[in-house]
Amino acid sequence: MTGALVAGLVAGYGIAIPVGAVGAYLVAVTARTGWRTGAGAALGVATADGLYALVAVLGGSALVPLLTPVMTPLRWVSAVVLVTLAVRAAWTALRAYRIRDGATRDDGEDPLTPLRAYLTFLGITVLNPMTVIYFVALILATGPGAPTTAVDQTAFVLAAVTASASWQLFLAGGGALLGRGLTGPRGRLTTALLSSTLIAGLAIALVV
Repeated sequence: MTGALVAGLVAGYGIAIPVGAVGAYLVAVTARTGWRTGAGAALGVATADGLYALVAVLGGSALVPLLTPVMTPLRWVSAVVLVTLAVRAAWTALRAYRIRDGATRDDGEDPLTPLRAYLTFLGITVLNPMTVIYFVALILATGPGAPTTAVDQTAFVLAAVTASASWQLFLAGGGALLGRGLTGPRGRLTTALLSSTLIAGLAIALVV
């Protein structure tokens, strides 16, 4: 079981640490909305990673031929969703700046609650096909050492979730600290536009 725990931790950190579009969006959302909402978003990402880790240990090599035909459509869907979120974030920041509204909410008319943040980030992470491909590749690469018993598979998945959650919460903490440093509308606008540009760029990179 110890080997499965270590493998799960390595897998969780391996998929979580590279800060892509979802990670950048997590930091930006936390900076604008606060720690509680950011923590909800972080746990949404970790839940998706855990689900894919579970699918990987249960499905193994059988997943590869099933996923291959839908990889391109999934990349496009993921890119469209992320670009939409980036545009929405930029528009919200511009609107708030125009009226000199120093609110820390993501949307003044429909606040982003921790639960909504959790569901949103769960959804956009599930749409990322590279997550499941990563976990399947890792399982296949371990060969005979791959977790096979129920205990080892459970340990692997729980360790992967723990690793992912700890890193995503770390990113959320960075976003919360960044948010506290943005005391004026201009600072919030600049950060929102920069993060939206980064998210859009990373999303486009998925399909080019």
